[in-house]
Amino acid sequence: MGKLLVSVFLVTFLFFLGHNVEGLGVNWGDISSHKLPPKDVVKMLQENGIKKVKLFNNDDTILNALAGTGIEVMIGISNQLLKDLVNPDVAMKWVKENVTRYEPKSPKGVNITLIGVGNEPFLRDYKDTLTNVTGPALENMQNALNDAGLGDTTKATVPLNADVYLSPSWNPVPSAGFFRSDIVDPLNYILKVLNKNKAPFMVNIYPFLSLFYGNGAFPFDYAFFDGVSNPLKDKDGVEYSNCFDANLDTCAAALAGAGYGNMTIMVGEMGWPTDGNPYANVTLAEKFYKGFVSYLAKGKGSPRRPGYIDAYLFALFDEDRKSTLPGNFETHWGIYYDDGTPKFPLDLRGNKKNLVSVPNVEKLSKKWCVIKPDVKNFTGLMSYACDRADCTPLTNGSSCQNLSDADKASYAVNTYFQNQQQQNGTCDFEGKATTTTKDPSQGTCKFTIGFKTLTSLAPSSSPSDHSDAKAPSSSSTSHLASKSLAFASIGIFFIVSIFFM
Repeated sequence: MGKLLVSVFLVTFLFFLGHNVEGLGVNWGDISSHKLPPKDVVKMLQENGIKKVKLFNNDDTILNALAGTGIEVMIGISNQLLKDLVNPDVAMKWVKENVTRYEPKSPKGVNITLIGVGNEPFLRDYKDTLTNVTGPALENMQNALNDAGLGDTTKATVPLNADVYLSPSWNPVPSAGFFRSDIVDPLNYILKVLNKNKAPFMVNIYPFLSLFYGNGAFPFDYAFFDGVSNPLKDKDGVEYSNCFDANLDTCAAALAGAGYGNMTIMVGEMGWPTDGNPYANVTLAEKFYKGFVSYLAKGKGSPRRPGYIDAYLFALFDEDRKSTLPGNFETHWGIYYDDGTPKFPLDLRGNKKNLVSVPNVEKLSKKWCVIKPDVKNFTGLMSYACDRADCTPLTNGSSCQNLSDADKASYAVNTYFQNQQQQNGTCDFEGKATTTTKDPSQGTCKFTIGFKTLTSLAPSSSPSDHSDAKAPSSSSTSHLASKSLAFASIGIFFIVSIFFM
C-alpha cells in the first residue's frame, strides 16, 4: 500500500505482573495533501514510546527530524528504482546519499537499521517486470552497505506480499506451506542474500483483506484474536484460532522447505482501515489493534514461531491521496486521522496510557461548507469536489452512505473547502453553497474541520462551469492523475482464507 506505510514495529517485553509493549514503531506514509510538520510527529512518536519507524521513501525533512532521537528507522526504495540498482555503482551512490550522510552510527545521526528494497515486487499484477531484478538489487544494496562499513547495523531486505507462499488445495494447512512455483528461483536468490547477511525475511499480512476478498466466505472471527469455536487443525494436533498465526506459520513452513527454517521473519505491514467498506470502521479497527497488541505483549508467538514477533502496524496516518483502485478503504489505514488525533484509545505500552495527539496542530475556524436548501442538482459540484478531495466515506458500506443526496453533496463540498484551508471563494460553487457554524455531522458521518499546514493544495476557487464534469463514481478520487498509485494491498492473496472456506 501499498501501505508508511506508516507501520508499527513492536518488540514486546514482560514487566512486573502485567504485559507491556515496548519499542514501538510505525509505518509512516506521506501520500497526503496535508502533511504535519515532521518534528511535531516525532515528538508524538517519542511521547507514545514509539521507537521504530518504517518509511516508504527517503524524505529528507522526515529523516532530519528523526536525527538524534535514537528511533530505529527503515527507509524504503521504490520499485521504479530496482532496475537501476542492478548496477552496483548506483547502489553505492544511493547508500552514500541516503544512508551514510545521515551518520547512522552516530548518536546525533539517524539510526537507520533497515533498507526496504522495493515493495511487494512479486505481486502478480506486475507481470514479472521486477522478478529478475529484485534479487540483484538487494544484493548490490547490501554489498554497498557492507562496503560503507554499515553492514553490521544496517540490513537490506525486500518487503513481500503474503501471496508469495501458499498451501496446496489438497492439504490447505500451514505446515504444508511452500513458495509459489513461478518465483522459486528469484526468491531463492533473495533468501541466499538475506541468509548470508543475517537479514530478516519481511512479509505483509492483512487479516482485513481476507474478509474483503473473501466476499462473505471467510469466517469473521478468524480475523481477530478473541478465539474461535472451530479452530483450524493441522498435523500433530496443532490448532489455529486466528488467521495471523496460520498465515505466519505458512510462511515459516515455506522458509523451512526452502532450507531456511531459522531465518527471522518480520511482519512488514499489519493493520485495519476505518472507512470505505462495511468491514472498515473504527469499532472493528479498535477491536483488531487491541487484540493484536495484547497478542504481541504475551510474547507467545505462533505454533511454528514461538516467542516474540516483530511486526509493523500499518499505518500511522490516513493518506487522502492514495489510489482507491484496491478499494475505497485505501485512504483510511491510519491509527491517527490526518490532523494527528487518535481514532480510538489504544494502550501500546501496558501503562494504561492511550495514544497522544501530535502537538502544535492548529485547527481552522469552526465552520463548514454546505449546500443551500434550494439547490436540487448536485452532480456537477460533487464531481468537481470529489475529484479534488477524498469522498470515499460517501461510498456504499462507508461511514456516510446513509446521508441524503443533499447531505452527501454538503459532505463533498465541505471536504473540498477544508482541503483548501477555508480560503475565500472555495465555498461558493456558483452560489450553490454557503458556510455555517452549525456542525452538520450525522451519526457515524463526521464533517471534518481542516488544520493549518504548510503543505496544503494550491488555492482553487469554486468552478465557474460544471458542464463538462462527470458524475462522481464510487471511487471518484481514484481518477486524479496526481494521485500516486500505491500497491500496498492490491493483489493480496491471503492464502489462509482457503483454510476455512
